[in-house]
Amino acid sequence: MTYALDPELATWLDMIPDIGAGILNDLPAARARAKEMLSKRGADYRPTRELTIEDTMAGDVPVRVYAPAERDGLRPGLLYIHGGGFIMGSVGEFDAGVQEYADRLNIVVVSVDYRLAPEHPYPAPLEDCYTALTWLADKASDLGVDPERIGVAGMSAGGGLAAGVTLLSRDRGGPALCLQYLGIPELDDRLDTPSMRDYVDTPGFKRPLAVFSWDAYLGKGVRGTADVPIYAAPARATDLTGLPPTVVTACQYDPLRDEAIDYAQRLMHAGVLTELRHYAGTFHGSAKIRDAAVTKRQLADTIEDLRRGLRA
Repeated sequence: MTYALDPELATWLDMIPDIGAGILNDLPAARARAKEMLSKRGADYRPTRELTIEDTMAGDVPVRVYAPAERDGLRPGLLYIHGGGFIMGSVGEFDAGVQEYADRLNIVVVSVDYRLAPEHPYPAPLEDCYTALTWLADKASDLGVDPERIGVAGMSAGGGLAAGVTLLSRDRGGPALCLQYLGIPELDDRLDTPSMRDYVDTPGFKRPLAVFSWDAYLGKGVRGTADVPIYAAPARATDLTGLPPTVVTACQYDPLRDEAIDYAQRLMHAGVLTELRHYAGTFHGSAKIRDAAVTKRQLADTIEDLRRGLRA
């Protein structure tokens, strides 16, 4: 297919490595390549305020805690869950973006280094994220966090995990959340929306990668069956009441677009305060092209949405 991409994004396409092909053929090599790329991309970020950054353990789950060095009362706390299709990524690879949130919003961020599929399929990654959330809530006083202003945010598969953690916290009577931020979330293992059926060759992410991702996360033969829990694939949840205010984002040429939009609409219908942001001409991962005007707008929206949701 041809896609009416934002012109500023289109000029960069030839310079974006196709990690997706590597994932399908050699996952360990693709992981190493992505780690190198993301580490280089974040190397130039310089916070405007002094931050303390500490690697520690939330029980048996590794986390990295970012906090403004100067304590001037209680701050909001944000659990950040990185993306990577459930199969890639680490706190180190997303370090620069998380520093930016802590810096610009003057908040405490706990970034969780959850276990990856297929070595550790569902529920291991989700339970790691939930453990990190409960640790953040339990340690709120030590971290200088206001327990009334704790949110969860994630991008891509991290957005799907954030949605799953939010459902878990509601149903287990866990920490009360003031916000869930679901950035271009991966929510539906059934792979049957129009965007998922049609976008088989989009830049950044495409249907074959979604198939690989869900098979790694759930195990071969489980995707699309009746055995998939709502916490693994939140799009399957029929009761969305009692969830915190939500922001959902979607990119036009992203196979995940329609499941994100549908989830946002159903949250609205369930009475959840929900903001839906759709970015024309963008694709999954296009926010890495930071010089484009649409990317700058996406980042500004993200900062403002987090600021408002966390009351920062």
